[in-house]
Amino acid sequence: MTGDGTGDDATPDGPVLLFDGVCNLCNGVVQFLVRRDPAGRIRYAPLQSDSGQALLERAGLAGDDMDTVVLVEGDRAYTKSGAAIRVAELLGWPYRLARLGRLVPRRLRDALYDIVAANRYGWFGRKERCMVPDEDVSDRFLD
Repeated sequence: MTGDGTGDDATPDGPVLLFDGVCNLCNGVVQFLVRRDPAGRIRYAPLQSDSGQALLERAGLAGDDMDTVVLVEGDRAYTKSGAAIRVAELLGWPYRLARLGRLVPRRLRDALYDIVAANRYGWFGRKERCMVPDEDVSDRFLD
């Protein structure tokens, strides 16, 4: 996957975080990230959206059974704990300390991630439809 730097929804300029748009935990994390990224470096799209599905397809990831957060950055796609760590790095200090998580074997990090992902609806609930961003940050969301 390559972006042409135009910044349109088909080829967004900069990193895009794909998240489960009906998951309360995921929506809470996105709101947390938006507040800590005042420069708006990271853009967002629900996995269920047309833009999200197009980015998944271009990254070579199956769209129907995605049960993870995905960060698409240029021609790279990060999933699960790798996506969480990369997003923290993009936020800067003190969040970039999360890169120390890479010292933990990926298999273990992703196993812990999978436990939370498998239980996120039961623990945090779910929405009937994807979140609608506030007007002041809507330009950070695709679709």
